[in-house]
Amino acid sequence: MDVANLRARFEDMGDQLSRRPHLLRLGALFSETVLIEVDGNEFYLTFHRGLLEKVTEGPSRQTPWRFALRVDSASLEKFWEPIPEAFYHDIFGFVKTGRGRIDGDILALVKNLRYFKEFMALGRKKEAVQ
Repeated sequence: MDVANLRARFEDMGDQLSRRPHLLRLGALFSETVLIEVDGNEFYLTFHRGLLEKVTEGPSRQTPWRFALRVDSASLEKFWEPIPEAFYHDIFGFVKTGRGRIDGDILALVKNLRYFKEFMALGRKKEAVQ
């Protein structure tokens, strides 16, 4: 997965987020910058009151972030499958299998866990209509 596709996926997830009232309600108090690192490529996702305001590519030593999700692209692709296999269905599965890491202010993540996990799941591919 290349950098342009990842950025486009995150921006699409932000668009989907704005059409999900239950997620906007969950994230109403979430105004943070989150670092998502995929195979060493850094993306800073800036949220304001539950909306994704911007996606900035890194690396940047000047952009403060609250917590980070670091994962390899193969694992993220498996996570974004319509029905992910075991250990790829949840962001903590990355950590458990050693394919990912969560850094920074874990309390900020835990306070907004359902919101962030559901946001990340917005990147899942739609099942093919048969």
